[in-house]
Amino acid sequence: MEDDEDPVELPHQGVKILSEDEKQRLEAQNSRIIPEAKALRLEREAKRHWDIFYKRNETKFFKDRHWTTREFQELINFDVDQKIVYLEMGCGVGNMVFPLIEEGFSNFYFYACDFSPRAVEFVKSNKLYDENKIKAFCADLTTDDIYDNVEKESVDICSLIFVLSAVHPASWSQVAKLAYNVLRPGGVLLFRDYGRYDMAQLRFKPGHKISENFYMRQDGTRSYFFTDDELAHLFVEAGFEILMNNYVQRRTVNFKEGIDVPRIFVQGKYKKPVADDLGLEC
Repeated sequence: MEDDEDPVELPHQGVKILSEDEKQRLEAQNSRIIPEAKALRLEREAKRHWDIFYKRNETKFFKDRHWTTREFQELINFDVDQKIVYLEMGCGVGNMVFPLIEEGFSNFYFYACDFSPRAVEFVKSNKLYDENKIKAFCADLTTDDIYDNVEKESVDICSLIFVLSAVHPASWSQVAKLAYNVLRPGGVLLFRDYGRYDMAQLRFKPGHKISENFYMRQDGTRSYFFTDDELAHLFVEAGFEILMNNYVQRRTVNFKEGIDVPRIFVQGKYKKPVADDLGLEC
């Protein structure tokens, strides 16, 4: 499970305090670390692993993200006559953009990019895909090839939703700077990803840990688990102002399957300053 959730918000501040059992689970992960040669191969083959993931799961793995307008009011606080350009960095099969289109965001033009060519093809084959409203394309966020489709300072809202965790930590600053560069001054980056000691991190067995808080899943894709401080530092270094940067705790609930587990995410809103914010003359 990724970010499917029941709309139940629970109080959570700071990094989770681990129980003795949870501490032992994390310590056990250190008994067998992925060798460096394999870790390097995972980095080289990241695109292939995500393409295989979408080949196996098609559009059935993740649920549509109908929670985004509740969590990110920036998506709806616009005059309906105001044209908004939205870029989803790491769109998958469209689980975020298509619910927004269904909800009638007619004043939005959507750019949607993903690492996986197969995921992009699923977006383009969706019945809601309309080139007058949306453009989907492949892009590697650790390079500058996004500029082949999106101009610098042309985007009002950008999002990284459960994407940065799949990127090697050495490339985070490149991704953050990319988001900064495509946004207009005053534009906002919306962010959500896995928080430190989320249930998914505690469940990893020995043989899956790449480095501190960075893991390989069974299918070869990877996931990192963030603290709020790490993200604050990353996005401030890229030039953003912090509007929000904190942990949110949710419960993944499925009564039919008897699932009720706590989840820890980190959620942020980061603004690209305008000239006045920087104390500069226009």
